[in-house]
Amino acid sequence: MQAKPRPAASPVQALTAMDDLIATAMVGQQEIAAQVGLNVTDLTCFAYVLQAGEDLLTAGDLAARAHVTTGAVTGILNRLERAGYVTRRPDPTDRRRVRVAALPDAEARIREIYEPYYARLMDLFADYSPDEIAVLTDWFTRASALAAGYLEEHCRTD
Repeated sequence: MQAKPRPAASPVQALTAMDDLIATAMVGQQEIAAQVGLNVTDLTCFAYVLQAGEDLLTAGDLAARAHVTTGAVTGILNRLERAGYVTRRPDPTDRRRVRVAALPDAEARIREIYEPYYARLMDLFADYSPDEIAVLTDWFTRASALAAGYLEEHCRTD
């Protein structure tokens, strides 16, 4: 696929567009979390559990990804478990650690909500060449790492 002509944009315009996307996503996460009976942090943690797939996260991994204390992640896991989203499993190599697995019914409920949105995003990606998608992926990956580093520097949880 040949790249389509794109309008010129400055870094400031790109930041504004990014801010708009983030704000819309945050509002959307609030709405979806309320719809499924969770708060945003719990929904985000459940998303990390889903993203990990069969490579089950430990409670400590989840705390680090969500940028919360291990004590806070215990409360998050308690709420997710009570709501029927996750189960805790002993780590097969270290019984002191717990691994977190998504429950299939909960995964199906969340996928039902997000799959139509992701399908629309996939349609949007179809407007971009493989080289453009590579640039987008690189930018999102690097921007995510930059954001995580900034949080670590300025919003420590320990």
